[in-house]
Amino acid sequence: MSESQTVVDDDDVVRELTAFQQNILVILSEEPRYGLAVKRELEDYYGSEVNHGRLYPNLDDLVEVGLVEKSELDKRTNQYALTETGHDALLDQFGWVFDRFVTDDERAEELAALIEQAQ
Repeated sequence: MSESQTVVDDDDVVRELTAFQQNILVILSEEPRYGLAVKRELEDYYGSEVNHGRLYPNLDDLVEVGLVEKSELDKRTNQYALTETGHDALLDQFGWVFDRFVTDDERAEELAALIEQAQ
């Protein structure tokens, strides 16, 4: 894989992903997108250009491990969608982060407020 090691165990898939790859999954969790739309979202987040040579190998890696599905929109454009396995991998990662972040009622309320704001 271009930015991570080969994934052996499906339960550990998300633990082997880079932050960049996790960000791709988060973007695709909203809705399926074509590659340039993913690129624009990442550029907005990072505040700098994302090179095609970085994006597409990482998308291919995510497809290879079954977290993302690739389909053809037309002869020149591919669409990428989060798979159920990708969805579960994100939930696993969020659960791990939240378990460590929520150390008291105040932090639980902060997290609840973020979730409410996102709805």
